[in-house]
Amino acid sequence: MTRCILFTLITITLAESVILANVRVKELASIEGVRDNQLVGYGLVVGLAGTGDRRQTIFSAQTLTNTLERMGLSVNPTAMQVSNTAAVMITATLPPFAQPGTRIDITAAAIGDAKNLQGGLLILTPLKGSDGTIYAVAQGPVVTGGFVAGRRGNSQTTNHPTVGRIPAGAIVEKAPPSVAPGDKLKLQLRDADFTTAARVAASINKALAPGQPLIARASNPALVTIDIPREYAERAVEFIAAVESVSIDPDRHAKIVINEKTGTIVMGKDVTIAPVSVLHGTLTVQIETAPEVSQPSPLSGGTTAVSKRTNVAVKEEPAQNISLKRGATVEDLVRALMAIGSTARDVIAVLEGLRSAGALDAEVEVI
Repeated sequence: MTRCILFTLITITLAESVILANVRVKELASIEGVRDNQLVGYGLVVGLAGTGDRRQTIFSAQTLTNTLERMGLSVNPTAMQVSNTAAVMITATLPPFAQPGTRIDITAAAIGDAKNLQGGLLILTPLKGSDGTIYAVAQGPVVTGGFVAGRRGNSQTTNHPTVGRIPAGAIVEKAPPSVAPGDKLKLQLRDADFTTAARVAASINKALAPGQPLIARASNPALVTIDIPREYAERAVEFIAAVESVSIDPDRHAKIVINEKTGTIVMGKDVTIAPVSVLHGTLTVQIETAPEVSQPSPLSGGTTAVSKRTNVAVKEEPAQNISLKRGATVEDLVRALMAIGSTARDVIAVLEGLRSAGALDAEVEVI
């Protein structure tokens, strides 16, 4: 049997005319204190068609008993057997500045032995933050992205039916904590970089305080501190909008990303390579096993025998040499390798070899 592995190569190159420039501060940084908040809750999904938790899941029966007691009905949890309910964990993301009455999406995941949440209804469930405060309440029909068809051994499962979502299934009851801007505004860069932080501060000073004392300064590679001018003391939102609209030319790392599992390579165009010579050859070993049947002659009294015949073929192609001069880029290397018929796996091996030799002026990340 011959196995064949297919690799793909993706090369992203940017011409000098389209190098990243005029990027807004809004895409590069966020305001300190303006962030999402994670919410979690425990609830019960009812209305399942016999696909809920079984008797072994004790806590779902206890939850149902507690719910019925709050409604004035007393039931012994050990004396009932219900297969149409399932205990679930609810998670949600509370956006910053969400006001009471805002609706957010939630995700429900079974924590017992329920087989399917399809068609279930989540009953009223409080959602708490890390401080234990209830910020939202959730309720509604669960929408799953999968299903189970059939019974017992003859069944088909598509996607993951024990996890579902409820679009706009939670209502915010309390606004999340947030940091109100005072006399200073702090920008947090999503990718820490000394050059980018300095350019952000310089661009803000040039756009919002031309010919005036500097209002922005880079505190560190990931933080830019801005003094809010007096004329914006009562209009902080307008000042933040003006800051986010400032355009800069960010600095980018020379980086190559390699996914060896899928054979995908993503690289920039201007990554340079030191003068180097690459000697590339290919060795192919092919092993084939085929059954061979030995049939006895008629009336000979023999039996039919089956044996295996194995053929081993080795093919080695002549090595090919690639020489790169000073100033060569990764794009030049890739073009040269593709011209001699190299695969993505060959390119990955060459790039890793160049990194080990110190001839590649870029960061190589293998994912």
